[in-house]
Amino acid sequence: MDTNEMNVVLSGRIRLARNYADLPFSQPGESKQATVCIQRAVKAMHEMTQDRYILKLLKDMSPTDQLALVEKHLISSDLLKNSLTGAALIREDEQVCIMVNEEDHLRIQAIIHGLDLEKAAQHAFAAEETLAKVCGFSFDPQLGYLTSCPTNTGTGMRASLMLHLPMLARFKQMGNVGQSVAKLGLTIRGIYGEGSEALGNVYQVSNQVTLGRREDDIIEAVTVVGRQLIEMETKLRQRCLSNHSMELKDAIMRSYGLLRYALSMDEKEFMQHWSNLRLGAALELLPHTTNDADRLLTIAQDAHVRQYVRQLSQETDAKAARCRRIKETLFHAS
Repeated sequence: MDTNEMNVVLSGRIRLARNYADLPFSQPGESKQATVCIQRAVKAMHEMTQDRYILKLLKDMSPTDQLALVEKHLISSDLLKNSLTGAALIREDEQVCIMVNEEDHLRIQAIIHGLDLEKAAQHAFAAEETLAKVCGFSFDPQLGYLTSCPTNTGTGMRASLMLHLPMLARFKQMGNVGQSVAKLGLTIRGIYGEGSEALGNVYQVSNQVTLGRREDDIIEAVTVVGRQLIEMETKLRQRCLSNHSMELKDAIMRSYGLLRYALSMDEKEFMQHWSNLRLGAALELLPHTTNDADRLLTIAQDAHVRQYVRQLSQETDAKAARCRRIKETLFHAS
């Protein structure tokens, strides 16, 4: 991955929607069927692969711990709607996760750092192959894989890239970008997908169409658009650095100062300053890397902060704990 890609791309993800051939669709809340889906997934991933998978039953988790999995992009917010029957099998390195009893029986996803969607696809299809050893999936020779939502029928694949696009947002280009990618069968969403806000100027670009398109075509389309957005964002960063250098550096340094010295900060304010932190790291204006910023992105969000508060021996509120967490992570100070 070249420097420009590293400076813009946070991650790439492949997600496969699959349903068991012998079970009805769209009954994730039906406890007997849900139990069967979980048992089959556990049997496959615990007995038929050398990789270690950890089972998470949502009903046994606190709301905070459930949301922490969403913040790490290991599960979707839609899975939380089925908190009594939903589950996730998470590979030990957290690059692969199988959601069970979401909208479909299975949602198999692989997340990779950077732009390498082909590698993510390899992980996802390997997990799918293992799962299929227990029971085959619903498939039509003409339509492809059958899913609860017709928009997923076909390959059942969603390929997505998570991109940090502060300059495109600053110069109000995201509306035009959204219209352009829609013509290619793609869509732009917020940090947590459909219906979510682009907190920290983080956007997801993914395919909308699965029917009638091959997996390779979907991956290529998303990758090509991703590279175009990287180029656009990079050019705007360099232009802003040349023409508005003082204004840009001032915004970055103000955010850096607040992250370093603030005593209380809510999540929305943190995300604004985080965006400037990552931009400053990418432009080599700060003594941190984009990897440093990416690690901070997860652990300073609300659910992770509440988990951190539980670990502290003294009482403290979440806003203060967030600032303490930021200092520990970036500045090695308590």
